[in-house]
Amino acid sequence: MAADTAAARALLLFLAVAVAALLRTGEASVHEYSGLSFLNKGNAFILHAGSEGLYAPVSPANATAEEEDDEAAAAAFIRFDKITFRRPEETNDSVKETSSSKVQIIVFEIEDREMIGGSAYGGQKAICCTSDLAKLGACAEGSVIYRPSQVNPGWPQLFVASFDGSDLIATLPSRTIPVKKTGMYNMYFIHCDPALAGLEIDGKTIWKNPTGYLPGRMAPLKNFFGLMSFAFVILGIYWFYQYMKFWREVLPLQNCITLVITLGMLEMALWYFEYAEFNETGVRAKAITFWAVTFGTIKRTVARLIILIVSMGYGVVRPTLGGLTSKVVMLGGTFFVATEILELVENLGTVNDLSGKARLFLVYPVAILDASFIVWIFISLAKTLSQLQARRLMAKLDIYRKFTIALAITVLVSIGWIGYEIYFKSTDVFNERWQYAWIIPAFWHALSFSLLCVISYLWAPSQSSMRFTNDASEKFDREDSLSLIRPRPIVSNNGWSVASSTDAKAKKNTDSVTSFDEDDEENKRE
Repeated sequence: MAADTAAARALLLFLAVAVAALLRTGEASVHEYSGLSFLNKGNAFILHAGSEGLYAPVSPANATAEEEDDEAAAAAFIRFDKITFRRPEETNDSVKETSSSKVQIIVFEIEDREMIGGSAYGGQKAICCTSDLAKLGACAEGSVIYRPSQVNPGWPQLFVASFDGSDLIATLPSRTIPVKKTGMYNMYFIHCDPALAGLEIDGKTIWKNPTGYLPGRMAPLKNFFGLMSFAFVILGIYWFYQYMKFWREVLPLQNCITLVITLGMLEMALWYFEYAEFNETGVRAKAITFWAVTFGTIKRTVARLIILIVSMGYGVVRPTLGGLTSKVVMLGGTFFVATEILELVENLGTVNDLSGKARLFLVYPVAILDASFIVWIFISLAKTLSQLQARRLMAKLDIYRKFTIALAITVLVSIGWIGYEIYFKSTDVFNERWQYAWIIPAFWHALSFSLLCVISYLWAPSQSSMRFTNDASEKFDREDSLSLIRPRPIVSNNGWSVASSTDAKAKKNTDSVTSFDEDDEENKRE
């Protein structure tokens, strides 16, 4: 009863988090601003308005400068759409007409980040111009400090929305910024006036690449999921051909593998369509994303459970899991809930506003459960291999050895890739290598698909599928039991019975004559 109550609570928690993730604003090329607050950093109030990798359009060699600008504006751009700033009404009486009553929007490529901010005498770097810097003539007090880039002429770009007198609303005119250089572009809303505390913002910005609205870091994944969908179709054709050809010999384990392949095909197809829709509209299709995440989570959970029960020897050296069934189901259910929540929040929620602790809170349970699966799988494999070797079931032992080698290689490659992923992220603080970031999630999909191909090859339906069931091992157990009672004699060429144990040899020495009739009767009894 207590277990059922705990399971019900876990399910309700999962549903609550899933609904909350669906209702949140997702990462998109159409960045909408509503209810966001400015953060106080040093002498400035800052709101991060977006960060995306943008590719420069490829222009014809004979294109003029004006044609290049027009093409860039049409192919790759950042566009402001109805951006308004509203200050609280209660500050209306105290606000005076000053030069600092303005909000500044700065857009820059990540290589120009050192062009933002400055200090008068080599002290702490400031974003807003101080009185000391203003006296030096470096900037106007109350404005954002920036210097023109020597590498990228015309950048960073600064735009201003000013409050006129005691007006409560400042509007930024709609405009389009053409992008002619490939890079990671950042946008910040900044104000330097403490009197603008509680400032609210409404509107949106639109970021577009030459190939569509997919962010540069995600754009290659669209083609990747298309290739993975094709790869799953090829694997599915092979598997279902074997399945239909030997359908009378199909085992329950092979039905589970069929389920995993089917879920994988659905997952890859949904991800491809989700990215295609995202690329066309600039907003994630939440329904498609939800089902892509869910099918993927079910696939990963079922795949891990299959590997675990195969490692335990289910259907090969043991007919049932016995008392371990509830533990296996509990581990699988917990893994599904933890992974589903993490994937929904990462793909449907606004990941950037999660603190480091919140991310660890979601990642740690999945990592611990994955480690539990790995440890349990290899402990079970060691026991199963020992049983098969002791019973001399060589055909099964050969398959399990190949299966163990494949799993060991997969785990070692995974550990190595995790190390590389940590190195990649820790050394790329400013996302300067954003064009290669898509390889990290793509690798995990490719690795799991490779392992699925190995499992599909080792346990493919065939004419001899039934010999891998536990029937042979049960027969072997019965023969083992009989041999403990009385060894089977070996009949020599002259008709004498030669026993394989010391008791039988002693019996042979005491009996002076053994007749052919007695030998025949003994053989019949055996």
